[in-house]
Parts: sequence; C-alpha cells; structure tokens
Amino acid sequence: MIEQSGNSVDPTTFDVGKHQVDDAVVLTVSGEVDMLSAPQLAEAVRAALAETPPALVIDLTKVDFLASAGMTVLVTAQAEVAPPTRFAVVANGPATSRPIKLMGLDNVLALYSTLDSALSRIAEG
Repeated sequence: MIEQSGNSVDPTTFDVGKHQVDDAVVLTVSGEVDMLSAPQLAEAVRAALAETPPALVIDLTKVDFLASAGMTVLVTAQAEVAPPTRFAVVANGPATSRPIKLMGLDNVLALYSTLDSALSRIAEG
C-alpha cells in the first residue's frame, strides 16, 4: 500500500488571501483561527490597513473554527480602522457567526452573512 503524503489539503490549514473588489480590500480567511494562527491574521489586517483602503472586509465564510484569539483580532481591527476606511466582517454559520454573536461582538462589528451584502453596504458609504 502506498501512502500519499503532502498532497492532500489539511482542512485545518490556515490561510489568508487578499484581493480587491471595487474599492474594498477583501481578506479571505480559511481554516482555523486560533491562538497559533491569529497573529498571522492580525498581521494581514495591519498590512491591509497600512494601505488606507476605502474599505476592508474580512471574509470568514471558509473558517472552520474561530477561537477567542481570532475574535480579539476582529475587535482590534475594528478599533484600528480610521475614517474614511469602512470595515466589515462576513461570517455565516456555527463556526463563525455563532461564537461572534454569543460573545456579543455582533453589537461591535459590522457583521454580514455574505460577502455581497457586506460589499453592497460598504459601497453605500
């Protein structure tokens, strides 16, 4: 029997992709956001904000697990965003929106269930 190693994608692998949608910078996060990966997310947020984009959206729809360290990064990002930059978080499902709502962070963060809804709200200014 031949074992394959290194070829399969580990579902817990953390990744942050960055792309532009109109005026918004979108950070697409996938995998698990925990105390080991949260600093990488924080650095991606800092790097994106350093460019002073009109809008920054953090898309968590591909996140399998969101620990308190990840939620701290989101709240810190919200605090670091300076006008005129607008900020939104996309979270949908039990792994992301549920813990955010349980912690009451939906009262602090601009939370959307889809990227399209976040982008259209941000476009309104």
